[in-house]
Amino acid sequence: MAASARTPSRDALTAAHPQLGLRERKKLRTRIAIRRATYALIEEQGYEATTIEQIAEAAEVSPSTVFRYFPTKEDIVLTDEYDPVLEAELRARPADEPMLDSLRHVVKTALSEQAGEEGGHEEMLVRTRLMLEVPAVRSRMMESMSVTGRLMCRAIAERTGRNEDDLEVRVYAMGVMGALLEATMYWAERGHTDDLGALVDRALAMFKDTL
Repeated sequence: MAASARTPSRDALTAAHPQLGLRERKKLRTRIAIRRATYALIEEQGYEATTIEQIAEAAEVSPSTVFRYFPTKEDIVLTDEYDPVLEAELRARPADEPMLDSLRHVVKTALSEQAGEEGGHEEMLVRTRLMLEVPAVRSRMMESMSVTGRLMCRAIAERTGRNEDDLEVRVYAMGVMGALLEATMYWAERGHTDDLGALVDRALAMFKDTL
């Protein structure tokens, strides 16, 4: 979920990606090591001062490995491993449940799980602060939203029997993504003092089940 990316623990990895083989899990753990090293360095010295070479050294990998997993430094901050999982969870909701209720359940469950992960809440605070303060991170966030939005389109189309390329489906999905982004930015702008789950409820309350 691009607006709220997660760094799962090893147990969460096993639960969330049971289909992955040993090689794929090693790759996943490398990605997580790179991300955690990045956040630690950013907290210590700031975003602009943190270099790929420093990240590689802290994560005990080569700079080329960092670039192989993440094309840009912004991607390290924003990319998560859970978009396919969230898509699957949305598909698993009851077929007769209103789409908006399904989306609310999946998003709030993801936020709760993220906050419960080791260091997860702290990473959420840093990530959303960077979205506010660093234009390059904010710009990349807007790009990544379209990826998650397309996944949401597929799940919505499957539920409603419509084509995922229908204008209404695309507008609905990206409207929801925009609402979630604004709720997250609002949370960060106010110093993370509000309850993020309550802000999500307020944002999604602006929508109606029109599909």
